[in-house]
Amino acid sequence: MFGKNQLDPDSRFRNYSDLVIKTCMLAGKIMIENGSEMTRVNDTIKRIARNAGMPNLKTYITITGIMISVNDNSETQITEIDKRAFDLRKITAVNDLSRRFAEHKTTLEQFYQELQHVSDLDTYFPYWMKILSAAILSGSIEVVFRGDYSVFFITCVIGMLGWIIFDYLNRIVKVEFINEFTAAISIGMLAMLARKLGLGSGVDNMIIGGVMPLVPGVQITNAVRDLMSGNLVSGPARAMEAIMGACALGFGVALALKWFG
Repeated sequence: MFGKNQLDPDSRFRNYSDLVIKTCMLAGKIMIENGSEMTRVNDTIKRIARNAGMPNLKTYITITGIMISVNDNSETQITEIDKRAFDLRKITAVNDLSRRFAEHKTTLEQFYQELQHVSDLDTYFPYWMKILSAAILSGSIEVVFRGDYSVFFITCVIGMLGWIIFDYLNRIVKVEFINEFTAAISIGMLAMLARKLGLGSGVDNMIIGGVMPLVPGVQITNAVRDLMSGNLVSGPARAMEAIMGACALGFGVALALKWFG
């Protein structure tokens, strides 16, 4: 008979395998939510399981959910991915914790607890620095693409205001298509207002620079990488997400030109 505080071997195995699955699932969820491609997520989960002594762990990963199970164990766990952003620091944090676990510098329990704190990390940079970056990117891209130095500063302002509108809407509206569409309309209106005030003559140049901080470049890159790695579910899904974002920007600018042009 086992003592009151003792578990039989089967129970200990079930508890351990449950912790392995939870750790793998949390690591994968953090990575997907913050912009990682599926190949990296799958590789990280498999490495964690292998280093935990469960090389037969099976996974099914998409951009909207993760399913994980262990061979010879009927238990399967599923988690949903209901938000996606881009924070490479959190992906790096998961990779660093995974390496520490592989080097036996931390236990599985500690690994799982530290993963729970990764989502609480602050964003890369303070808000003012993000605004400044959006402004500089807008003006610089306008000069690179169009070579019109006369509207550099006003393009910086338009791009900054467009990004502020997009970021504010992201906090209250969960449909990113609508946020990008509204921000694009605002950028088009600001560009035409700047022309009417005599602050610049090249409306097209100002709009091109202003929308650049909103262009879904990372989504397109991840879609191509997923397709090239043979992931025929997440690749097209990411590509469609990127296309919808690009269409929202195009439709928003076109509508602003039609209404106020």
